[in-house]
Amino acid sequence: MSKFLLGSSTASHQVEGNNIHSDYWAMEHMETTSFNEPSLDAVDHYHHYEEDIRLMAKAGLNAYRFSIEWARIEPKQGVYDEKEVEHYKDMIACCKKNGIEPIVTLHHFTSPKWTIEQGGWEEEKIADFFASYVSYVTEKILKGNVHYVCTINEANMGIQVAEIAKRYKAQMMAQMGKRNVEGQAQVGMNFNAMMEKMAKNREENLKVFGTDNPQVFVSSRTPNGDLIVMKAHEKARKAIKEIDPSIQVGLTLSLHDIQVLGGGDVEAKKAWEDEFTHYLPFLKEDDFFGLQNYSRAIYGPRGLIPSDPSKDKVTQMGYENYPEALGHVIQRVHKELGLPIIVTENGIATENDEERVVFIQKALKGLEEAREAGANGLGYFHWSFLDNFEWQKGFSMRFGLVSVDRKTMVRTPKESLFVLGSFAKKL
Repeated sequence: MSKFLLGSSTASHQVEGNNIHSDYWAMEHMETTSFNEPSLDAVDHYHHYEEDIRLMAKAGLNAYRFSIEWARIEPKQGVYDEKEVEHYKDMIACCKKNGIEPIVTLHHFTSPKWTIEQGGWEEEKIADFFASYVSYVTEKILKGNVHYVCTINEANMGIQVAEIAKRYKAQMMAQMGKRNVEGQAQVGMNFNAMMEKMAKNREENLKVFGTDNPQVFVSSRTPNGDLIVMKAHEKARKAIKEIDPSIQVGLTLSLHDIQVLGGGDVEAKKAWEDEFTHYLPFLKEDDFFGLQNYSRAIYGPRGLIPSDPSKDKVTQMGYENYPEALGHVIQRVHKELGLPIIVTENGIATENDEERVVFIQKALKGLEEAREAGANGLGYFHWSFLDNFEWQKGFSMRFGLVSVDRKTMVRTPKESLFVLGSFAKKL
């Protein structure tokens, strides 16, 4: 456990395919969907994980962060699928066989459809539902087999989405013109399509989920919903520790490198409090912190200054290509939290792999500088190992170190994979 963890990340729904009992699968197949396309077989990591893990090891990576899919394990409330339990146990065994440290995430955006039908992530009882699932998975899969577990991926995403939706409605035409506010979310979302289809979507939601406003994990979150997510994390951490105290537990947050441009101090301070500081009381008993960063956010006297594609170098996702952000955020989190840090996601969506290579080199330089400044950096996981399903954006975003022909499922490593692997002996 003392070695620096160098690897890449994936999320089950984005790579495995056929996550048929999940809320996202249901939303993807609605007539009024905001998704560009359904996930379907995704990139079939479910059946190709052995090949993929061997490829990681061959490239020099020593760790792999992946998620266990709640909707596969518990497709119906209280009904567990032993076949899926064995699948994830086999994945962990495959990692170990190939010298890869498995880092497990227990919730990465998707939830069983039945949880949404019962109120979703704005309903208090979901924290108990989640804790029950976590207890089962820890006992059946994780105990004695893994060292690190992330309970919840980007626990603050709902708050970010709420702020973006608010900004979208109030300021898009008045202050931002035709600039792309979608690029402020570090997740693939189609706000334009969502707004246009809202009325019809409510009717279909009622048929599919039993409510016209289903509260999935990345729905606009209320302050109470934010607290519920933290309760879910705390209950999950307690459940894991009761079964296997040796497992190191943390959660991950989506963080921007928040910068100030003349007069934006108040807005920038509030943004950082919303994104990070107000979570500190809930993290104090964690063993590590999962830091996820892709870009920066600049605040001026009128608030957020969005990226301007005519002036800034932006990624396919619409946010600025700014790898220097990572080192800045690590140092800031280190000063304010003090926990060991694992960079659980950092990457770039681009068709140009040379751009990705440069991004990796600059991001890791920032990480090294942060460690030299005293930050306890335990690991770095690049997003993503495979070009995959970027949520509402579909398969158009190229985050991967490996490309996949979705007709044949043939994997083709990119140069960036081996560049990342070359850092294993340097960090």
